[in-house]
Amino acid sequence: MSELIIWTYDWVPKGPRGFVRDLRLRWACEEAGLAYSVRSVPFDGRETNHLSRQPFGQVPYLDDGELKIFESGAGLLHLARKSEKLMPSDPVGEAETVQWMIAALNSVEMVTVPWWFLGLSGTNDNGLEGWAESRLNHLEAVLRDREWLAADRFTAADLLMADILRIPKVRSYGDRPATETYLARVMDRPSFKKAYADQLAHFAAADESRSPDG
Repeated sequence: MSELIIWTYDWVPKGPRGFVRDLRLRWACEEAGLAYSVRSVPFDGRETNHLSRQPFGQVPYLDDGELKIFESGAGLLHLARKSEKLMPSDPVGEAETVQWMIAALNSVEMVTVPWWFLGLSGTNDNGLEGWAESRLNHLEAVLRDREWLAADRFTAADLLMADILRIPKVRSYGDRPATETYLARVMDRPSFKKAYADQLAHFAAADESRSPDG
């Protein structure tokens, strides 16, 4: 069996720690019991130092033997196809999982990320807040009626959606009790806790080498 290698940065500032998207792939491997290792590319010079593997200079990207994949969503879908724990093998369950993964990326993250980013920069949101609120309210209505997004159980769709919704600005926005209950349930999974702790430890280990006294 080929070795799974998840690539991330060697270091990031404290603000993004716990939210860099290699966590999605770590979490999926932990959930499915897939053996993996983590390797890194330098944070400094990240805009150009790994364009041959990720054409936008981002992380993560994934190696599975000779197979090379960039984009966290594509990597997560690849891992989901390896494990019934992440995605059912029956056509209906698989279709439900895939459609909710795409919805997480296209209908939720596509709106919440620029809304969050413009808020950080102090720029006028140009209507993004209303758009984000609409999407989050639609999702709240869905989560009032179900425990999981697809196949009546935890899947890679929940992993991806929860990772998007747990961004502090998104999580704290509005009164959405069903969403909060959902998030708490998903984030209580041991696989998330381990992946999260491992990512924090990975970046913290690089702090000393970057310090003036290191």
